[in-house]
Amino acid sequence: MTGPYLPDHGDDGYRVEHYDLDLDYRPHTGRLAGRAVLSAVAATRTSRLVLDFGPLAVSRVLVDGRPARFTHGGGKLRIRPQRPVEGPFTAEVRYAGTARPVRTRHWGELGWDHLADGALVASQPIGASSWFPCNDLVRDKAAYRIAVTAPSHYTVLANGVLVDGRAGGSTTTWVYEQAEPMATYLASVQIGVYERIALADDQDVHAPARLLRAARHDFARQPLMVEVFEELFGPYPFRRYQVVVTDDELEVPVEAQGLSVFGANHVDGRRGFERLVAHELAHQWFGNSVGLADWRDIWLNEGFACYAEWLWSERSGGPSAAVLASRAHAGLARLPRDLRLGDPGVANMFDDRVYRRGAVTLHALRERLGDQDFFAAVRDWTGTFRHRTATTADFAAVAQRHTALPLEVFFRSWLEGFALPAL
Repeated sequence: MTGPYLPDHGDDGYRVEHYDLDLDYRPHTGRLAGRAVLSAVAATRTSRLVLDFGPLAVSRVLVDGRPARFTHGGGKLRIRPQRPVEGPFTAEVRYAGTARPVRTRHWGELGWDHLADGALVASQPIGASSWFPCNDLVRDKAAYRIAVTAPSHYTVLANGVLVDGRAGGSTTTWVYEQAEPMATYLASVQIGVYERIALADDQDVHAPARLLRAARHDFARQPLMVEVFEELFGPYPFRRYQVVVTDDELEVPVEAQGLSVFGANHVDGRRGFERLVAHELAHQWFGNSVGLADWRDIWLNEGFACYAEWLWSERSGGPSAAVLASRAHAGLARLPRDLRLGDPGVANMFDDRVYRRGAVTLHALRERLGDQDFFAAVRDWTGTFRHRTATTADFAAVAQRHTALPLEVFFRSWLEGFALPAL
């Protein structure tokens, strides 16, 4: 097993319970001003706090209401409180500058990014520090309040439920509350000139006027998709689900908690990208509610989301999951055998083989357990670890509860070996 995937990110010495973010954004200049208040708990007495924070300039830091000395550089905000902290504490950071993504070695630019007319956030896995100071550990989940002020003709969307919208002259402040704990990489703000399509009481699509007709058609079956996934995976884990279709093209859709973002190129008026609708929706269960305790287990997110594409195909009149699994297995057999699914390495976290082999692994488990026990195990998984974090070992233990057949060799061969087991 390799060491920690992202050892330079996050700090296990404390955990954040709540982020309170007040942001002011000017789309035409790209200026972002912010005030972030972190309510956290230190594991031991410490006189030094370290936050992940990127390119914006910090003007003031308070710890428990008292000014604190700080240095900021290299993606880290290092704070020395007037008094050591132990147990609960608050850290307040004021900052401003031209918002831009952070550069990463393996994944290009991540985080806050400009659109032709607006902005989007795509942080997975380490882009959150581009727009707010944070403890950027995937397992450190917290509640959020996100308030964003922008020119009034823009729509602002963020995680959670809209609880306030205050117009003041030419600007409007939008306030969202995300009560269910959320990993930093899933925190998101989307800003654009959008119109709303109401799909259901708790489901909306926001799209530019020119794409409304196509978006209304392409996402029309999403409420039915939610019903199917609730039957298979258990209750939808959040209070709302919002979709944003940007006026710009995106390489791939972007997942966030209670929110997904699609590019204009993912809407064609013919449901040509409906598998991606299923994929992003499934992440609300797998990745967002049941979060990762460690990035090495990324297959639990992407394998389930990919398998959800096949399950929706099976339920909506397309090829069965068995057919799609067989095709994927044949495709994997033609690719290099140099990736361990359960520990792919940092550079390969988002390799397509993680997605496809993850989904094929789940189908192989379904065939071994049978439909009744397999989906019972899936619902047990999403219920037991709802709004928590988990590991591959946790998943294997849940699966084993639902069969008398030994699964140790099964998981070892699919997750730890380079060879591709027979399907």
